[in-house]
Formats: sequence, structure tokens, C-alpha cells
Amino acid sequence: MTLRRAARAVTSAYDAALEPVGLRVTQFSVLRTLKRLGAVPVTRLALEAALDRSTMGRNLDPLERRGLVQVTVGASDQRERVAQITPAGRAAIEAALPYWRAAQAEIAARIEPALAGALAAAVQAPP
Repeated sequence: MTLRRAARAVTSAYDAALEPVGLRVTQFSVLRTLKRLGAVPVTRLALEAALDRSTMGRNLDPLERRGLVQVTVGASDQRERVAQITPAGRAAIEAALPYWRAAQAEIAARIEPALAGALAAAVQAPP
């Protein structure tokens, strides 16, 4: 319970910081991942973002409605959905970066980055 509470508190801090640009931290992360990868199948995007496929779909829908991402049918497989960032999505990242950096600095002031890295490694390690 303690770890879940801490994770929710960190997410809330990032969400509050990004509120002026109308993004949640998960949406910001999706946009940054798309910027890095380019056009990518939604299934791979979910894997890269460490989200399940249905959660990724729920994150993409509002981004697509806002014109920050475009989701199209795959060229070789009509069942596949391919996501890519739009110019508006790139602009949203740029607008959000100062807020995200401020949140990063605040979190780092509270939690030593090495400790956060060690915790992440410990919970992501196979049992």
C-alpha cells in the first residue's frame, strides 16, 4: 500500500505541474515516446510506455481528439493501428517541458534520484 500511495503522489505532482498545458503525465510521456520513435504500431507504443494495450488506447483517444497525435490503419495489416505525433503534439511537448522540468526538480529535491532509480530497478527486476 505504501508504495502504491507514493506512486500516486508522484503522479499527482506531475499531473498538477502539467495542468497549465492540459496534459497528464501519462499523455506527456506518450507524446515524448512518439516523438522519439516516429510512427509506430499502438501495440509497440504500449510496450515502450510500459502500459497495456487498452490503457494506451484510452491515453491516445484524448490526444487524437486534440490533434496532438494521429492514429491510422496500418499499411500492411488493416487490423493494425499506427500512431504518430503531429506538429501540434510536438508544440505541446515544447510548451510542457518547463513545467515537467520544474516537477522533476521538485521530486528530485524530495527523493534522491539514485534512490528512485534503485527502487525502480528493484520493482522491475524479475522475481
